[in-house]
Amino acid sequence: MSAATTRSRTPDRLCAEAVDLARATAEEAAAPGIVGEHEGLVSEGDRVVTHFFACKELGYRGWRWAVTVARASRAKVVTVDEVVLLPGPDAVLAPEWVPWSERLRPGDMGPGDLLPTDAEDLRLEPGFTGEDEPAPNAAVSEDMAELAEAEDAEVTAGAPATLPVVPSRGSIAAVAEELGMRRARVLSRYGLHTAADRWEDAYGSKTPMAQAAPASCVSCGFLVRIGGSLGQAFGVCANEFSPADGRVVSLAYGCGGHSEAAIMPKTPQPAPPVIDETKVDVFPLRPAPDSGSVPSVTDEAAAELGHS
Repeated sequence: MSAATTRSRTPDRLCAEAVDLARATAEEAAAPGIVGEHEGLVSEGDRVVTHFFACKELGYRGWRWAVTVARASRAKVVTVDEVVLLPGPDAVLAPEWVPWSERLRPGDMGPGDLLPTDAEDLRLEPGFTGEDEPAPNAAVSEDMAELAEAEDAEVTAGAPATLPVVPSRGSIAAVAEELGMRRARVLSRYGLHTAADRWEDAYGSKTPMAQAAPASCVSCGFLVRIGGSLGQAFGVCANEFSPADGRVVSLAYGCGGHSEAAIMPKTPQPAPPVIDETKVDVFPLRPAPDSGSVPSVTDEAAAELGHS
């Protein structure tokens, strides 16, 4: 059994009686009138005792001044080890610190705010690198090519015109049904333009959020592409912390939640002034004769006019 486990938890008598020494030390560390009544003591080890005093400081309800005193073996002089302000069982403590990434909620981000994206963010994955195999249902896959050949080899009993029932496979209605286009009416060009104008005004490049963004949505990993002609200029935002989450946004729109906003963009610096030190500008010491409003007159011309 080690010496640490055999230590007595009974407070040392001399250290326990050093209440005045502990109070004086606490009052020296605190402001006047802050140290309150003695609230007990606890044995920290052999000849080591901690005294507790109430704290009267406003805003520190339930806190206590802890003064640890000790004495050497076979010594009768008690000395102060340390003094510190500690929270008691009923102390009012600040809420537990929470990282900013967990405190952030959707809608908290405003113009000019940046939300760095973690390199291991589970919401993002590497894009197409060219090394992946085509999907099983892709038109370039070998399985789809073999299936197409098998379907093309299928023949009917005769020409479609001679059959009693026109086969549905291969008809315009069947293709439209497969592509999901069998609708009575579709959006007109005017409807497309009005929708694009609304979306551009709400989440376009001229909004304050986009003006302060580090990059546009066209390069963001949270952008979900949409089909049709509108997909050339718009997409859907899938970042829950973005103010445009679930909204149709312009590809030129942007916010601080860009997927590549891990590095703050550098402020553009103006180009240094260009000074040509090899050229010399000539400045005359006297004005040119014909530079004034009065024509220059020689002495001979002045003599003819009778001037002396």
